[in-house]
Amino acid sequence: MQKPFEARGVIVPLLTPLSGDGEQVDERALQAHVEWLVEKGVHGLMPCGTTGEGPLLAQAEREIIIEIVVDAAAGRVPVIAHVGAITTRETVELAEHAAAVGVAAISAITPYYFAMPEQALVEHFCRVAEVAADTPMFLYNLPARAGNHVTRSCAEAVIARCPNVVGIKDSSGDLGTLSSFFGLKGGKFQVACGSDALLLRGLQAGASAGVSGNANVFPEVLVGLVEAFWRGDLTAACCQQEKLDLIRATLQDGSHLALYKHMLELRGLRCGGIRAPLPPASSAEVAEASARLRAVGLL
Repeated sequence: MQKPFEARGVIVPLLTPLSGDGEQVDERALQAHVEWLVEKGVHGLMPCGTTGEGPLLAQAEREIIIEIVVDAAAGRVPVIAHVGAITTRETVELAEHAAAVGVAAISAITPYYFAMPEQALVEHFCRVAEVAADTPMFLYNLPARAGNHVTRSCAEAVIARCPNVVGIKDSSGDLGTLSSFFGLKGGKFQVACGSDALLLRGLQAGASAGVSGNANVFPEVLVGLVEAFWRGDLTAACCQQEKLDLIRATLQDGSHLALYKHMLELRGLRCGGIRAPLPPASSAEVAEASARLRAVGLL
């Protein structure tokens, strides 16, 4: 029987702490990061996504990371394991593992690099959903990186065959695309906004959650935004969105992951290096970003 699940609030696509050379997962640092985020009040965790360098991790590493995060979260917040990969076989194997270790839900990006017709995407998602039929599943739309789009018609076709597909993380960066998924499953389809630029507008439009890479470093800003929106304080929510926009501009909104890791270390948490071929941050980049954030009281 499928487990009930609701994607609500601030869901953090976790950074993956690595050794200084980027070659080994730092398990203790990952545990500490989960603990810190839970203490800061986030509402969910998503390991092994784009922000977690997921496509650069070996399958065995991803499985270990998911196990660590499930154990560290200890049921206090739900874990949505990102299991998407370039092949259906690997995605299926990751989905089977995630379901077996007790995640609250899984998510899967479209296969990437090769352009695919919609029916191929439908078949891919359905094969993944079917092997984890008792676990809620989210589609993940990130066309700018993956090259393939999850359209409303694609989502409808998957939902018609797979009742455990309960929602989508939309990172298209387009409010119209985000809004196109509202109303599916009789209005019960859960839509999570994956673009921090649209977070407040997405919530106002009807999104139930935000999946924010910036929340790795400044969770209190994201939690403050969402909770202000929930209590109807739009002025406070707008203020938090303005802070978030400053963070986005300073930290390149996740396009330079090494900056996230350096800023997290300035907040007292070890995060280590970045995995090649992603570039490290220069000392000048770190100094400039930290100075801007200190100037506005965020560091």
